[in-house]
Amino acid sequence: MNGRSLIFSILFVFSELKCDDTDENDQHGTIYQFQAKNIDGKMVSMEKYRDKVVLFTNVASYCGYTDSNYNAFKELDGIYREKGFRVAAFPCNQFEKQEPETEGKILDFVKSSYTYAPDMYSKIEVNGQNTHPLWKFLKKERGSSLSADIPWNFSKFLVDKNGHVVGRYSHSVNPIDLEEEISRLLNS
Repeated sequence: MNGRSLIFSILFVFSELKCDDTDENDQHGTIYQFQAKNIDGKMVSMEKYRDKVVLFTNVASYCGYTDSNYNAFKELDGIYREKGFRVAAFPCNQFEKQEPETEGKILDFVKSSYTYAPDMYSKIEVNGQNTHPLWKFLKKERGSSLSADIPWNFSKFLVDKNGHVVGRYSHSVNPIDLEEEISRLLNS
Protein backbone atom coordinates (compact mmCIF):
# COMPACT_ATOMS: atom_id res chain seq x y z
CA MET A 1 0.00 0.00 0.00
CA ASN A 2 1.50 3.35 -0.97
CA GLY A 3 1.40 6.46 1.22
CA ARG A 4 -1.52 8.00 -0.65
CA SER A 5 -3.68 4.86 -0.21
CA LEU A 6 -2.79 4.74 3.48
CA ILE A 7 -3.90 8.35 3.95
CA PHE A 8 -7.22 7.70 2.19
CA SER A 9 -7.74 4.56 4.30
CA ILE A 10 -7.07 6.49 7.49
CA LEU A 11 -9.43 9.29 6.43
CA PHE A 12 -12.13 6.78 5.54
CA VAL A 13 -11.83 5.01 8.92
CA PHE A 14 -11.85 8.37 10.72
CA SER A 15 -14.96 9.53 8.86
CA GLU A 16 -16.72 6.25 9.68
CA LEU A 17 -15.79 6.61 13.36
CA LYS A 18 -16.98 10.19 13.34
CA CYS A 19 -20.33 9.19 11.81
CA ASP A 20 -20.78 6.30 14.23
CA ASP A 21 -19.87 8.51 17.18
CA THR A 22 -22.73 10.98 16.70
CA ASP A 23 -25.63 10.87 19.11
CA GLU A 24 -28.56 9.22 17.37
CA ASN A 25 -30.87 11.89 18.77
CA ASP A 26 -29.23 14.71 16.82
CA GLN A 27 -28.43 13.01 13.50
CA HIS A 28 -31.24 14.73 11.67
CA GLY A 29 -31.05 18.20 13.21
CA THR A 30 -34.76 18.31 14.12
CA ILE A 31 -36.89 17.81 17.20
CA TYR A 32 -38.85 14.96 15.62
CA GLN A 33 -36.70 12.08 16.86
CA PHE A 34 -37.28 13.04 20.51
CA GLN A 35 -39.92 12.04 23.01
CA ALA A 36 -40.94 13.46 26.36
CA LYS A 37 -43.44 12.51 29.02
CA ASN A 38 -46.43 14.81 29.10
CA ILE A 39 -47.68 16.10 32.43
CA ASP A 40 -49.95 13.04 32.68
CA GLY A 41 -46.92 10.72 32.41
CA LYS A 42 -47.55 9.48 28.85
CA MET A 43 -44.69 9.43 26.34
CA VAL A 44 -45.27 11.88 23.51
CA SER A 45 -43.30 12.03 20.27
CA MET A 46 -42.24 15.48 19.14
CA GLU A 47 -43.59 14.35 15.76
CA LYS A 48 -46.83 15.86 17.04
CA TYR A 49 -45.29 19.23 16.16
CA ARG A 50 -44.60 18.42 12.52
CA ASP A 51 -45.78 21.36 10.37
CA LYS A 52 -46.23 23.52 13.49
CA VAL A 53 -44.26 26.44 14.92
CA VAL A 54 -43.40 25.67 18.54
CA LEU A 55 -42.08 27.74 21.41
CA PHE A 56 -40.28 25.45 23.89
CA THR A 57 -39.84 26.89 27.37
CA ASN A 58 -38.84 25.79 30.86
CA VAL A 59 -41.46 26.98 33.32
CA ALA A 60 -41.85 27.53 37.05
CA SER A 61 -44.90 28.43 39.11
CA TYR A 62 -43.14 30.61 41.67
CA CYS A 63 -40.98 32.81 39.45
CA GLY A 64 -41.16 36.55 38.89
CA TYR A 65 -41.64 35.83 35.16
CA THR A 66 -44.55 33.39 35.62
CA ASP A 67 -47.48 35.79 35.12
CA SER A 68 -46.06 37.73 32.19
CA ASN A 69 -45.06 34.55 30.34
CA TYR A 70 -48.23 32.53 30.88
CA ASN A 71 -50.39 35.53 29.97
CA ALA A 72 -48.35 36.03 26.80
CA PHE A 73 -48.52 32.32 25.95
CA LYS A 74 -52.31 32.48 26.31
CA GLU A 75 -52.53 35.58 24.11
CA LEU A 76 -50.32 34.10 21.38
CA ASP A 77 -52.24 30.84 21.53
CA GLY A 78 -55.50 32.71 21.03
CA ILE A 79 -54.14 34.47 17.95
CA TYR A 80 -52.09 31.70 16.30
CA ARG A 81 -53.31 28.26 17.44
CA GLU A 82 -55.54 27.79 14.40
CA LYS A 83 -52.57 28.62 12.17
CA GLY A 84 -50.38 25.96 13.81
CA PHE A 85 -48.63 27.60 16.76
CA ARG A 86 -47.99 25.71 20.01
CA VAL A 87 -46.24 26.33 23.32
CA ALA A 88 -44.45 23.34 24.87
CA ALA A 89 -43.90 23.98 28.58
CA PHE A 90 -41.44 21.93 30.62
CA PRO A 91 -41.58 22.49 34.40
CA CYS A 92 -38.13 22.67 35.94
CA ASN A 93 -37.12 23.03 39.58
CA GLN A 94 -33.42 23.80 39.01
CA PHE A 95 -33.60 27.56 39.59
CA GLU A 96 -34.03 28.45 43.26
CA LYS A 97 -36.54 25.60 43.56
CA GLN A 98 -39.29 27.72 42.01
CA GLU A 99 -41.20 24.66 40.68
CA PRO A 100 -41.41 22.32 43.72
CA GLU A 101 -44.94 21.01 43.11
CA THR A 102 -46.04 17.71 41.61
CA GLU A 103 -47.17 17.58 37.98
CA GLY A 104 -50.83 17.48 39.00
CA LYS A 105 -50.51 20.58 41.16
CA ILE A 106 -48.55 22.39 38.45
CA LEU A 107 -51.26 21.72 35.88
CA ASP A 108 -54.03 22.73 38.31
CA PHE A 109 -52.17 25.97 39.10
CA VAL A 110 -51.72 26.88 35.44
CA LYS A 111 -55.31 26.05 34.45
CA SER A 112 -56.88 27.84 37.42
CA SER A 113 -54.60 30.88 37.32
CA TYR A 114 -54.66 31.48 33.56
CA THR A 115 -57.76 29.58 32.34
CA TYR A 116 -55.38 28.17 29.78
CA ALA A 117 -52.65 25.55 29.60
CA PRO A 118 -49.96 25.11 26.97
CA ASP A 119 -48.79 21.61 26.05
CA MET A 120 -47.51 20.68 29.50
CA TYR A 121 -44.79 18.10 30.07
CA SER A 122 -43.41 16.36 33.15
CA LYS A 123 -40.74 18.03 35.24
CA ILE A 124 -37.29 17.81 33.73
CA GLU A 125 -33.78 19.11 34.22
CA VAL A 126 -32.45 21.52 31.61
CA ASN A 127 -28.85 21.67 32.85
CA GLY A 128 -26.35 19.21 34.26
CA GLN A 129 -25.88 15.45 33.95
CA ASN A 130 -29.61 14.73 33.93
CA THR A 131 -30.53 17.21 31.20
CA HIS A 132 -33.43 15.90 29.16
CA PRO A 133 -32.19 14.78 25.69
CA LEU A 134 -34.55 17.19 23.91
CA TRP A 135 -33.12 20.09 25.89
CA LYS A 136 -29.56 18.95 25.19
CA PHE A 137 -30.48 19.15 21.52
CA LEU A 138 -32.14 22.58 21.82
CA LYS A 139 -29.11 23.97 23.63
CA LYS A 140 -26.69 22.41 21.15
CA GLU A 141 -28.58 23.92 18.24
CA ARG A 142 -28.72 27.41 19.74
CA GLY A 143 -26.10 27.83 22.43
CA SER A 144 -25.85 31.43 23.56
CA SER A 145 -22.67 33.40 23.20
CA LEU A 146 -21.90 33.12 26.92
CA SER A 147 -22.99 29.58 27.69
CA ALA A 148 -25.07 26.74 26.37
CA ASP A 149 -26.59 26.34 29.85
CA ILE A 150 -30.08 27.61 30.54
CA PRO A 151 -29.66 30.58 32.91
CA TRP A 152 -33.17 30.81 34.39
CA ASN A 153 -36.85 29.87 34.19
CA PHE A 154 -38.72 30.78 31.01
CA SER A 155 -35.79 30.51 28.62
CA LYS A 156 -37.28 29.97 25.17
CA PHE A 157 -36.47 28.16 21.92
CA LEU A 158 -38.44 28.81 18.75
CA VAL A 159 -38.78 25.88 16.34
CA ASP A 160 -40.00 26.21 12.75
CA LYS A 161 -42.50 24.02 10.87
CA ASN A 162 -39.67 21.71 9.77
CA GLY A 163 -38.53 20.98 13.32
CA HIS A 164 -35.41 23.19 13.21
CA VAL A 165 -34.44 25.42 16.11
CA VAL A 166 -34.42 28.96 14.68
CA GLY A 167 -34.14 31.11 17.79
CA ARG A 168 -33.17 31.18 21.46
CA TYR A 169 -34.48 33.86 23.79
CA SER A 170 -33.72 34.94 27.30
CA HIS A 171 -36.06 34.54 30.23
CA SER A 172 -36.47 38.31 30.22
CA VAL A 173 -37.89 38.34 26.67
CA ASN A 174 -41.66 38.55 26.78
CA PRO A 175 -43.16 36.00 24.37
CA ILE A 176 -45.31 38.78 22.86
CA ASP A 177 -42.07 40.28 21.54
CA LEU A 178 -41.71 37.13 19.38
CA GLU A 179 -45.07 37.61 17.66
CA GLU A 180 -43.63 39.01 14.43
CA GLU A 181 -41.19 36.09 14.12
CA ILE A 182 -43.91 33.55 14.97
CA SER A 183 -46.21 35.05 12.33
CA ARG A 184 -43.42 35.03 9.73
CA LEU A 185 -42.64 31.37 10.42
CA LEU A 186 -46.29 30.37 10.25
CA ASN A 187 -46.65 32.10 6.89
CA SER A 188 -43.49 30.70 5.32
